[in-house]
Amino acid sequence: MQKLAKYTNLLLLGLAVLLSISLVRNVFKGLEAKRGTDKIKENITKLQGENSDLEARLKEAQSEEYIEKQLRDKLGLAKKGEIVIVLPETKILEELAPRLPEEEEKLPDPTWRKWLKLFL
Repeated sequence: MQKLAKYTNLLLLGLAVLLSISLVRNVFKGLEAKRGTDKIKENITKLQGENSDLEARLKEAQSEEYIEKQLRDKLGLAKKGEIVIVLPETKILEELAPRLPEEEEKLPDPTWRKWLKLFL
């Protein structure tokens, strides 16, 4: 009888250990699943923000003002009676523009040249 009670206690203890291990594993799986859903929710929020930005840009791109601005800027088109002036790039303008004497950079003479002028 004592042996039976001892084996029963060992069996119950082993069963309790197995159930505890299973419970701990399930808790960790649940926590991992929660982390995964949190990441997915963050991703959804981010994508919804991007989607709303894209919708706003699409709405802007479909407006008459935007289309007109693109036609004017990129294609150089104008309304009746308007004159289109196309200026060259800034670098080309700087090369073509006349230089004033005060604009030219002139470095001071080096010391050796000053001494040379003094003695000659």
